[in-house]
Amino acid sequence: MSSVGANLLSFLVDVLFNLYIAAVVLRLMLAWVRADFYNPLSQFLVTVTSPLLVPLRRVIPPIARLDTASVVLALGLKLLQLLILSALAGLRVGLGPLLWMSVIQLAELVVYIYMGSILIEVILSWVAPAARFHNPVAGLVHDLNEPLMRPLRRVVPTIGMVDLSPLVAL
Repeated sequence: MSSVGANLLSFLVDVLFNLYIAAVVLRLMLAWVRADFYNPLSQFLVTVTSPLLVPLRRVIPPIARLDTASVVLALGLKLLQLLILSALAGLRVGLGPLLWMSVIQLAELVVYIYMGSILIEVILSWVAPAARFHNPVAGLVHDLNEPLMRPLRRVVPTIGMVDLSPLVAL
């Protein structure tokens, strides 16, 4: 395969895996915070991730509030992605380092999702303060951020009408 073809294939594998893994991780995070699953975005995530998650749930039970099937699926997909990408690049990497890279990249993804959702919530609070009651995305973002922001709001004082807790969270 030519270098251009290999690069294109690597790019496609990377993008498709990252999108699906992000959907699985977002579904896991929304389930963890008990977000509204009647929300259209939640329903989309359930529809997209169910074909792989439902069979896994029959085999892997949840532990307390943690959906272990989602964790195993996200980790397995990330590991498979890294295996495919390293094979396309012609690299021989052991399973141990790839597993660690998978865990680290999934942790990074969770941090990036929280950073993005906090920024979205801040921007929406400036543009349309009551949007979380009318906009499905705003409500879901608020549900996702609230467990992280609630303790910070108790500690960080507001200045006038400005909530500084998102700055501390970021």
